[in-house]
Amino acid sequence: MTREMEERDALDAYSRTVIRVAERLAPSVANLRVLRSTHGGVVAAGAGSGIVLTTDGFMLTNAHVVAGGGRGRAVFVDGREAGFRVIGADPLSDLAVLRADITDLAPAELGDAGGLSVGQLVVAIGNPHGFAGSVTAGVVSALGRSLPARAGRTVRAIDNVIQTDAALNPGNSGGALADSRGLVVGVNTAVAGIGLGLAVPINEATRTIVGALMADGRVRRAYLGIVGGSRPLPPAARRHGSRGEGLEVVEVLPGSPAAAAGLRPEDLILSVDGAPMTTVDELQGLMVADRIGRSVTMRVLRAGEPVDVRLTPAELDVA
Repeated sequence: MTREMEERDALDAYSRTVIRVAERLAPSVANLRVLRSTHGGVVAAGAGSGIVLTTDGFMLTNAHVVAGGGRGRAVFVDGREAGFRVIGADPLSDLAVLRADITDLAPAELGDAGGLSVGQLVVAIGNPHGFAGSVTAGVVSALGRSLPARAGRTVRAIDNVIQTDAALNPGNSGGALADSRGLVVGVNTAVAGIGLGLAVPINEATRTIVGALMADGRVRRAYLGIVGGSRPLPPAARRHGSRGEGLEVVEVLPGSPAAAAGLRPEDLILSVDGAPMTTVDELQGLMVADRIGRSVTMRVLRAGEPVDVRLTPAELDVA
């Protein structure tokens, strides 16, 4: 077999994979038109894409896609169109769940972004600039990226974001990023530059968020009320920390659980309930709904000596 034939066969195999994914997923991705009611009537408030989760109309998209309105219209590749309403949105994960007034939809199958590798083929399906059912392909360029998200005065990082060179454009937000088997491994969320698209990963954490939005319309998180940053442990104190670093308390917010427990600026957090703490992301990862109202033990380094502080996380108010 000549080199030219080998290259043609490889290209044909690549094309067949993309075609197979597109045929499988296109019916499960809708074009969303977000609407907002005003004194002058109903006006357009945004556009994007949505991924069908269930046959009876539950859909997944980005929170920023529906931030301008609580309802809209969903158009599917078979020509059907239906109204939808927002069931719940979580700006801190940039995920939202919708319910379309339609049945007999084709749900997408969710995968697990934890199994991705850099260089792996991925396919993006969405509606850039309103062009329904658009398909682009590329590779996973990087894994483990972080993307800042804000709700009111609260800022958190979306962890394990997928970076891809599959072309994404306005309107792709909320659409599917799929692997070569057609499993949705990410929700396209941002264009950071030419050839630099980002997607919220589908993993255990995001599945929990989606489940909470479907059931309750909101996501509950625990809250301590500190501002902090990573800092190396002083040489004389490194015997107290297993990683050689801790999380320094820079500020304690007045009226917060941390303030009530007596946590102080310059305290160096070593662990929470025995789990080592070196970054803000690690601490945020512990602040799940189950922690609300349940006392935790925080070991801190204060004036060079370890001190155990008991505090009870409250529910985070993102209003």
